[in-house]
Amino acid sequence: MIDFKHEIINAIKKAVDFDISEQDLHKYIEKPKNSANGDYAFPCFSFAKQLKKSPQEIAENLKQKIKISPEYVQEIKVSGPYLNFYINKITLTQEVLNEISKNQENYGKSKIGEGKTIVIDYSAPNIAKPFHIGHLKTTVIGGALYNIYKYLGYNTIGENFLGDYGTQFGKLIEGYKRWGKDYDLTQNPIDKLGEIYKRINDLCSEDEQVLEAAREDFKQLENGKEEYVELWKKFRDVSIKEFQKIYDLLGSHFDSWKGEAFYATKTDEVIQILQDSGRLVESNGAKVVDLTDEGIDTPCIICKSNGSTIYATRDLAAILYRARTYDFDKCLYVTSYEQNLHFKQIFAVAKLLGIKEKCIKGLKHVSYGMVRLPSGKMSTRAGNFVKVEDLLHETIEEAKKIIEEKNPDLSNKEEVAKKVGIGAVIFNSLATSRNKDEIFDIKAMLNFQGETGPYIQYMYVRTKSVLEKIENMPKFEQLKLENLQDEYSIAIIKLLYDFENILVEVTEKEEPSILARYLLDLAKAYSVFYNENRIIVEDEEVKNARVYLTACVSKVLKIGANLLGIDMPNKM
Repeated sequence: MIDFKHEIINAIKKAVDFDISEQDLHKYIEKPKNSANGDYAFPCFSFAKQLKKSPQEIAENLKQKIKISPEYVQEIKVSGPYLNFYINKITLTQEVLNEISKNQENYGKSKIGEGKTIVIDYSAPNIAKPFHIGHLKTTVIGGALYNIYKYLGYNTIGENFLGDYGTQFGKLIEGYKRWGKDYDLTQNPIDKLGEIYKRINDLCSEDEQVLEAAREDFKQLENGKEEYVELWKKFRDVSIKEFQKIYDLLGSHFDSWKGEAFYATKTDEVIQILQDSGRLVESNGAKVVDLTDEGIDTPCIICKSNGSTIYATRDLAAILYRARTYDFDKCLYVTSYEQNLHFKQIFAVAKLLGIKEKCIKGLKHVSYGMVRLPSGKMSTRAGNFVKVEDLLHETIEEAKKIIEEKNPDLSNKEEVAKKVGIGAVIFNSLATSRNKDEIFDIKAMLNFQGETGPYIQYMYVRTKSVLEKIENMPKFEQLKLENLQDEYSIAIIKLLYDFENILVEVTEKEEPSILARYLLDLAKAYSVFYNENRIIVEDEEVKNARVYLTACVSKVLKIGANLLGIDMPNKM
C-alpha cells in the first residue's frame, strides 16, 4: 500500500537545499485534526533557523519547489507557517479497498517484527489465593499486547510468573496437616485453601510454636521433602485449574507458567555474579546493591538478614534466564504502577548480570492504574473486594437481561450474552490510557450507546445485518470508486488506511487503548455513514460501492476487537 506520508517526506527532502534526515522530517509531519487543513501538514518554522526566513515565506517557497505526483497528492496549500497536503482520494480509496480485498481477515498483518522476540510477563496470580480484580487489568493488557505483537510478526512469548513460592506455603502445609481432612478440595479449592490459611495464620499469631513449625515446614519444602513437595504441587495444580476457567472466559493464552518456585532455584548464580561484581554489600545484616549512582535512593535488597532471598532476587533470576533462553529484544512486565520502584531497582541491578545490552535496553515496566468501584477504591477489609470469576458471571447475566429486553427472540442469547459481557469487561480495562485509574461500573460498561465494547459489537452486528441482505457480494474489480468520494465514505477510508499504523503505535507505546479508541472512531464513522447514506439503493453501482465499504468496516472491526481479546457476535 502506498505510504503517502513517506512520499511527502521524500518530496520535501528533495525540495530543500540542506541535509535533513527522513527521521527528523517524519517527526515534524502532523495529521491535522480538522480535515479542512489537509491530510498531512508540515510546520515550516522547523526550517526557520537554517533558512533564516519567516515560516510563511518558507512555506510559499517550498510549495513552488515541491514536486510530487498528483496520483499521491492532489493539492498543496499554504496556511500561515504550514504546508497542508491533500492526498488523492481516489488513489487512497483504491489502495485501501484493494489491500483489504487481497488480505481479507489478515488485513493489517505484517512482518515488521520478523526476527525479533518479545517476552511479556503478565497476569501472575498467587496460587491458593483468589484471582481477584487486581489481576484482571494485567491479564487483559498483557493479552492484548501479546496478540498485537504476534499479529505484527514478532516471536511473542507469554509468561505467567505465578506466585507459587514463599513462607506462606509453610503455613499452608502446616494448616493442611492439621485440618486438611476437613476440606474437600474438589469443590471451590481456592476458597477452601483460603479458609485453611486464615485458620493457621490466626493460630500462628497466637502461638509462636505453631509459627516455628510453619517455618520449619517451608524449610523442609525447600529441601525437597517429598511429602511437602507433593502437597505444594497439589495446591498449585488445583489453583491453576481454577485460574484456567477464568483464562478460558477471557481468551488468555500463555506459553510458559514458570513461577517464583522455578526461579528460586536459580538465585544462587545471581547472588554469586553480584558478589563477584563487588556491588553486593552488607547493610544491617542484609545483602543489598546500592543504586545511588543510578539515581535511586533506595538500595535493592538481594538477601535478607537470615540469608533468604526475596521477590527481587527471583525477578533477577528470571531476567537472566529469559535473556539466555530467548535473547529477547523486549521483555515487558505488565503490573500496577505501585511496583514502579521495584522495577527501577531490578532493571538497574540487571545491568550487573552480564546480559546483552539489547536485552537490558529491552526491559520495560508496562505500568497501569488502580481499579476502583464507583464508590471508591476496593479493599478486602472493607468487604468490597471482587473476584474476577464472580464479576465475569455477573456481567454476563446483566448482558443477558439487556439482550432479552432488546431482542427477546434472539436464538442464542446465552452465547451472545457471554461475548457481550466479557467484551464489555475487556474493553473497559483497555479503553483509556493504562496509567489512568479504571472505574469498574457494570451498568456503564454495558451501555450499548456509550464508548463501550457493546457499542463496537453493536455496530459490527449492524454491518452484518446489511451484508446478510446481499445475495451476491460485489468484488473489488467491479467497484466504481467515484461512488465513495463523499465525506462520510472518505472518513471511513482514512481510518481503514491507518489500521496497521495504529497497531504499530500500540507496540511503540505499549498502549492498547490506542487500538480501543481507534475501534470506537471507526464504529462512530460507520454509524454516521449508515445514517447519512442509504446503502441498499436502486443504483447498482452506488449500492455495490457502499456494500463493499460496509464489508471492509466489518472485517476491520472484527480483526481489531479480536486483537484486544473481544469476540464479536453476529447478532445482538
